[in-house]
Amino acid sequence: MEELARLLFPGNRNHQRIFLAVFIELKYAPGQYMPSLDHLCQEYDFTKRILETVRSKMRRMGLIDHVSRFNPQHGYREGWVFSSRFNRTLGRLSNLLSEFKDRKGTNQEKKDRDLFRYL
Repeated sequence: MEELARLLFPGNRNHQRIFLAVFIELKYAPGQYMPSLDHLCQEYDFTKRILETVRSKMRRMGLIDHVSRFNPQHGYREGWVFSSRFNRTLGRLSNLLSEFKDRKGTNQEKKDRDLFRYL
């Protein structure tokens, strides 16, 4: 987990620490659902502003999602859950890199070399 924190929040130990707090608390929450993340500020001694920064980055990356109170899947409760977008995206990225490594003929080689010249 520490490696993931360093990868997602390079060079910022405070953000890494808050990421780990959110991830671990959500992981061990009943049903992996938390109605609010605000109580983490007092429990782990960091500011609400930094929590909001890390939370918004985690949401943009697709690690967590905010559940609306109109969602029947979570009992019409508002709160935070893990998202599956990050896992799916990493799987697609892995497949895409495998496809890029495959040689597809001389036309593809010419296109790849031309692409390098345009950058």
